[in-house]
Amino acid sequence: MAPRMHVVATAGHVDHGKSTLVRALTGMEPDRLEEERRRGLTIELGYAWTTLPSGERVAFVDVPGHERFLGTMLAGVGPVPAVMFVVAADEGWMPQSEEHLVALRTLGVRHGLLAVTRADLADPAPALEDARDRLAEAGLGDVEALAVSGRTGEGLDGLRAALDRLVAALPAPDPRAPVRLWIDRAFSVRGSGTVVTGTLPAGRVEVGDELELDGEPVRVRALESLKEHVESVAGVARVALNLRGRIVPRRGHALVTPGAWTATSLADVRVTMAVGARGPLPARLTAHIGSASVPCEVRPLGAEAEGAAARLRLARPLPLHLGDALLLLDPGRDPGRDPGRDPGRGRGEPRVLARATVLDVRPPELRRRGAARDRAKALAEASTDAASLLRTHLLLREADLAAMGCPPGGPPVAGDWHADPDHWSALSARLPEVVRRYAADHPLEPGMPVEAVRHELGLPDRRLVAALVRPPLTVADGRITTMGRAPAGTAGLPAPVAGAVRALVDDLAKAPFQAPEAGRLAALGLGPRELAAAVRAGALLRVTEGVVLAPGADARAAALLARLPQPFTVSQARSALGTSRRVAVPLLEHLDRKGLTERVDEVHRRSL
Repeated sequence: MAPRMHVVATAGHVDHGKSTLVRALTGMEPDRLEEERRRGLTIELGYAWTTLPSGERVAFVDVPGHERFLGTMLAGVGPVPAVMFVVAADEGWMPQSEEHLVALRTLGVRHGLLAVTRADLADPAPALEDARDRLAEAGLGDVEALAVSGRTGEGLDGLRAALDRLVAALPAPDPRAPVRLWIDRAFSVRGSGTVVTGTLPAGRVEVGDELELDGEPVRVRALESLKEHVESVAGVARVALNLRGRIVPRRGHALVTPGAWTATSLADVRVTMAVGARGPLPARLTAHIGSASVPCEVRPLGAEAEGAAARLRLARPLPLHLGDALLLLDPGRDPGRDPGRDPGRGRGEPRVLARATVLDVRPPELRRRGAARDRAKALAEASTDAASLLRTHLLLREADLAAMGCPPGGPPVAGDWHADPDHWSALSARLPEVVRRYAADHPLEPGMPVEAVRHELGLPDRRLVAALVRPPLTVADGRITTMGRAPAGTAGLPAPVAGAVRALVDDLAKAPFQAPEAGRLAALGLGPRELAAAVRAGALLRVTEGVVLAPGADARAAALLARLPQPFTVSQARSALGTSRRVAVPLLEHLDRKGLTERVDEVHRRSL
C-alpha cells in the first residue's frame, strides 16, 4: 500500500517562480525537458514531491504559465483538488495570472493558498493584498497568503506549515469510487513496455487490475507512486502504471473501471459563462476535461442566458458522468494580442469562455419542431441524480444509471429496471384499457399476448409487463386477461361461437368418433379462428388439422381399444370406434403421443 499522499497544482503567470518554488520546497527539479531548462519555462507538466512537517506527503503538479500552454496547464489542474497560486512580488498580477484564475474559478476549484515569490526583490505587500482579493472574489475564500523567496529560502518554513493546513482541510476521496485516471504522459520503457502517468483523484488501482482504455481492455502489470513500487494505491495520488494491452495510449485518454463510465460524444450540458467572457458562444470550441482536449460543436437549446442549456458534440467519445465539468475554450483567441486586455490588471476577455456541467450523457434525439426548446426547459429543472435522469429516459437499467454516475436510490420495478414514478403509474393506468381494447378486437383469443402488450406500451423488456399486472388482470400462458383462465366448456367464447360448438358437441354425442366434415363446420360458422378459440377454451379436442372431437374423446377411445385382442390393426381400431380412416389414423397417432397406445410394428399397435 502506498503512503498517504496529497496532490497540489501550481498556477500563475509565466516566469513568476513556480518551478523555482517547487524546487526549493522539494529539492527536486520539476522541469523534465532539456528545452524547458534551457528556456527557463515549463512547457510540459512537471512533478516533484516532499514530506511536510506533519509527515503527510504532498506531490506538486507544476504547470506551465505561458499563454501558449493553457491546455497543458488545464491537464495538470483538472484532476487536482487544490492549487498553490504563485504571484511575483516584483511584477504583481499579470495576464496569465488572470487566465489561470478564470480557469480555476470556472473549474470550481475551492481549495488553495497564495505564495508571493521574489520577496527578496520587492515589497510583497501590494502583490499579496491584490492577489488575495482576487482569489477571494473567485471563490477560493480567505486563502492563506505568504511571502516567500525560492532563491533565499525566506518564508519556506511557513509555506510548508500552510501546506500542511491546506491538505488537512481537503475532503477525503472515496477509495471505492470508480477509477478514471486521465493520462498526462505516455511513453515506453525498455524491458517494461508502455507506461502512463496521471493523477488518480479517487478510487483504487491495484497490480493485476483490468481497466478500459478507449473501450479496449488493458491490464496493470506494475504500479509506481512517487518512484516507489507499490501493489495498490488510492486517490488522491500521482501514479505511474505499466500496462499490457493492444491499444497505444496517449495524453487525453483515460483509464477507467469497466462498465462504470459512459463513453459518449454527445452530452447535454448547462453552460455557465466565465467571468469576463461575452456570449453568444461560438459554434466550434475546444472542450477540456482532465487531460483531454477535444474539439466540439455547441448547439444552444434555448435562449442565450446564464446557465443556458446546450448540446455538445465532441470530436471523440469521452468517459463522462453527470455533474462533470468541461471547460469550453476558444481555440482561435490569443489573449496576449487581445487589444481589450489591460496588461496591468488582466481584465480582458479570456480564452476560457464557459463551464459546461454535464446533465445527460445519453441525450434524446431532437426530431420534431420545438424539441430543442422543450429540452432546454427540461434541463433548466434537471439535476445530477438518478431521479432527474429517469424523468428524461423513463426507464433505465441499474448498470446504465451507475455508468452515468447516478446509482439508483430506490428498488427496481422489475429485474434490474428502474422507472420514473410518474411514468410507471401512467403505464399501470394504461394497461387495463390496452387489454380491454385488445379483447374487443380479438374476441376469440383468451387474452392479450405479453409481447403485444410490451410493444403497445413501448417497453424494452417483457419482465416490465409482468410487473405492471395487478388484479383483476392476470397472466397465464403468456397472455394477459381480465378473467384468468377460462374453464373447460364454452365460457368466455362469443355467443355465436358458443352456440355452434354446443350444436357440434350434440352431433358428436350420437357418434363420438365421426368428426364433422368441412361442410358441416362451415354450416355452423366454425372457421379456423373459431375452432382455435374453442380448443383453447377446452370446448373441443383437436386431433389434427380439420379433425375435431368432443373433449375427452381420446380417453374414451383408449378405453374401447383396450378391450380389443392385443395387438390390433388400424382396421380393427376403425371398426371398434365406428369411424373412418380419415379420423382413425390421426386419432391413433394422437393416442401414441399421449402414451395411451404404442406401435408394435408397421401394422400393429397395443394399448398401454
